[in-house]
Amino acid sequence: MPEFSLELTDEQQQLREWVHGFAADVLRPAAAEWDEREEVPWPVIQEAAKIGLYGFEFLATAWADQTGLSLPMANEELFWGDAGLAMSIFGTSLAVAAIYGSGTPEQLMEWAPQCYGDVDDPKVGAFCSTEPEAGSDVGAIRTRARYDQAADEWVLSGQKIYATNGGIANVHVVTASVEPELGTRGQAAFIVPPGTPGLVPGKKLHKLGLRASHTADLFLDDARVPGRCLLGGRDKLAERLARARAGQPSAGQAALRTFELTRPTVGAQAIGIARAAYEHALDYAKQRVQFGRPIIENQAIAFALADMRTDIDAARLLVWRAAWMGRTDRSFDAAEGSMSKLRAGEVAVSVTGKAVQILGGAGYLREHPVERWYRDAKIYTIFEGTSEIQRLVVARAISGMQIR
Repeated sequence: MPEFSLELTDEQQQLREWVHGFAADVLRPAAAEWDEREEVPWPVIQEAAKIGLYGFEFLATAWADQTGLSLPMANEELFWGDAGLAMSIFGTSLAVAAIYGSGTPEQLMEWAPQCYGDVDDPKVGAFCSTEPEAGSDVGAIRTRARYDQAADEWVLSGQKIYATNGGIANVHVVTASVEPELGTRGQAAFIVPPGTPGLVPGKKLHKLGLRASHTADLFLDDARVPGRCLLGGRDKLAERLARARAGQPSAGQAALRTFELTRPTVGAQAIGIARAAYEHALDYAKQRVQFGRPIIENQAIAFALADMRTDIDAARLLVWRAAWMGRTDRSFDAAEGSMSKLRAGEVAVSVTGKAVQILGGAGYLREHPVERWYRDAKIYTIFEGTSEIQRLVVARAISGMQIR
């Protein structure tokens, strides 16, 4: 049995330094501008593509790390640079994760590269699940998928909201209900190719944070997609629906499967924001003089910083454990993936709030980036499953009961 170690490999250290360099040199200087503009930062995405940081190849290489740590490490460093810009770069990976989680290898190879485009003409992908009446309650999805056998096409009708890259994506991955009476088990995921008639972009949404990342509503007005765009294929869907009708247990379902694949990575993003705020507050506390001494010499400030660092490091270990478990096919018996996202999101909110408090009035001004990090952090207790839903998932896992 190999000796237990938390020491990173040379390759992992090089990856972290490389991504950190891009975050420090490209994202940090551009962060305030794109936060104000609230526009898709295509020049930044293209810069990431030029160095090989934005593209299916990078995602595949990171996933190939048998420890599972490369992807969360890369996300932490990028989101340390700026969360809005980093989300514009990594938002596409949610669509790719959906294709990977529910699709066939052939579908992954066909559609994942189209989510990214190329260096000269970068594209983005979108995963569309949330609806006006179906947020945490995934089973309430009303978007319908009807199969037209004569044309070998699926007809999609419904509305999606809060979709990252919604309406501007080259490839949309949409969850829809095939047999509504089966609840979540009657759902499937579909590729909506570029230029599909009936795919209607909705309004762009203006947000508290992550302002450089595009978020919008989306309408599907009898959008027709080829039969091959059903992720996993018809045979797999028919088998799954038959099991559901017979009351047999299921291994998972389209939207929830995607979330489980991405939660540790989302937790890593939250840690990046928290770490940025902690480091800024620490430096400020060493330099800010009140009553004749740096404010860090006061226990109230020093202890707050000690708690911030402790919480960040503890949350990172939960994320790394969950990422390792997922990569090595360990069983999440206690919902360790949800644990990691829950703790990391709440740490991000707590740490950024303390950072603003340590800076005092200066922390409330846009002159310092902590107010932006404070705004960016809040979404991590909401999207990819609210903190309440994460607790529900963990509670059900550890109790074996259907907690409500």
